Amino acid sequence: MKEKKEVYKVKPLTEEKKNIIATLIEEYDIKTAQDIQEALKDLLGGTIQSMLEAEMEEHIGYEKYQHSDGANYRNGTKKKNIRSTYGEFQVEVPQDRNSSFEPKIVKKRQKDISEIDQKIINMYARGLTTRQISQQMEEIYGFECSESFIS
Repeated sequence: MKEKKEVYKVKPLTEEKKNIIATLIEEYDIKTAQDIQEALKDLLGGTIQSMLEAEMEEHIGYEKYQHSDGANYRNGTKKKNIRSTYGEFQVEVPQDRNSSFEPKIVKKRQKDISEIDQKIINMYARGLTTRQISQQMEEIYGFECSESFIS
């Protein structure tokens, strides 16, 4: 017997969520369901890219364009194609000189992130504050993102 798929029930929109949606509609010129998919894919790709950068900062201990006396430092990026429920997109995975950087959000050799992309989009949709998103990132993925980085 086939299992019945759970249907998501749309909750009433808060004023804050209405503002977020209005901004997205204007920013992405959304007119069709396909436009919504493209906007979500873009948001997801940007979020993954930002999280990879935050992971690298955590790994080497300083922000991009800062200098450090440490033995390890940034060494460019590597392009990576990723599949999600919203389609395929490309990110640039930061590299370090010692090749010791092991991303957590998108692991080495991982090509499909369908299981996590919905969580990220839900954070946008819920209208979380930067502090709340930072806390969620730490709880879910085990690394800290500063509030200023998220904003």
